[in-house]
Amino acid sequence: MLTVFTEKHRLRNVKTELSGGELVPPFECPVRAEHILERAKTVELGNIIAPQEFGLDPIYGIHDKGYVDFLETCWERWVADGNKGDAIPYMWPTRDLRQVIPDHVDGQMGYYSIGADTSISDGTYEAARAAVDVALTAQKAIADGAASAFALCRPPGHHASANQYGGYCFFNNAAIAAQAFLNQGAKRVSILDVDFHHGNGTQQIFYGRDDVQFLSLHGDPMDSYPYFLGHADEQGQGKGGGFTENYPMGPGTAYDKWGAAMDDACRKINVYGPDAIIVSLGVDTFKNDPISFFKLESDDFKRYGARLAQLNRPTLFVMEGGYAVEEIGINAVNVLTGFEGR
Repeated sequence: MLTVFTEKHRLRNVKTELSGGELVPPFECPVRAEHILERAKTVELGNIIAPQEFGLDPIYGIHDKGYVDFLETCWERWVADGNKGDAIPYMWPTRDLRQVIPDHVDGQMGYYSIGADTSISDGTYEAARAAVDVALTAQKAIADGAASAFALCRPPGHHASANQYGGYCFFNNAAIAAQAFLNQGAKRVSILDVDFHHGNGTQQIFYGRDDVQFLSLHGDPMDSYPYFLGHADEQGQGKGGGFTENYPMGPGTAYDKWGAAMDDACRKINVYGPDAIIVSLGVDTFKNDPISFFKLESDDFKRYGARLAQLNRPTLFVMEGGYAVEEIGINAVNVLTGFEGR
């Protein structure tokens, strides 16, 4: 299987994350991608290539231009305002406040973010742009005839909505790739999100559409980030009614329950009949992940990779989360080797 990877992911190297009332080293760190890349090499997964550049047009196809402009300029404006550390939002337009975009960078961070978990620093925008190119290069390989491909994206993307960042995500790599398939003639695309955390951004982007089916297996939002989306009764609206499927599961979920949800999602994908499948591949469902509460074993990732292969459709894997750093390479690549039947 082809892997697309860029060294530009290292440009995103923030120093702090707000967690547990402290500023701590971020869980989403550069070494994550390095471990996955090394494991792909170890098992001889396939060719590893650098991405092509696709410019801003595919990003504008999914994301609001004002939001993109904010991400491009945020760091420079933050520094120009005299700040010394990473840029972290602290004020949001909550239910009782007006939704007016301020001029000041502090206010814009609050307007364009979903929480204080995700810092911005020098290189964040460039890394996020490069991650989009990674996803689109892998998508192009499939459009050109490959049965599958792996976009080793960093930063991840599934928490990024049309105009908000958070959960370490800035541009929604999977959503941008889905739109590329549609622009190139696909009639229907399914996005299956197997990350522990609900793909709130992807859901928001496609919630009113019937040309992209979104299915997500994740921690129950009553107990886990991002808390405010991902309930089972969220099934789309308007033209998109019935094309969103959420499978929230509680603490301690192991593969028996998780695998049953996967089987149901696969049945719904077959009914939908997509021209291509995008897997938002988060491996923070692993039992030792530090910010999750599912209990999948490393071998379980290989098992569900094999289940995905049974769908027998062009499949693009887009890397999302996974924060048990020592095991992330094994778990992510197990999905891919399981998919390939080895």
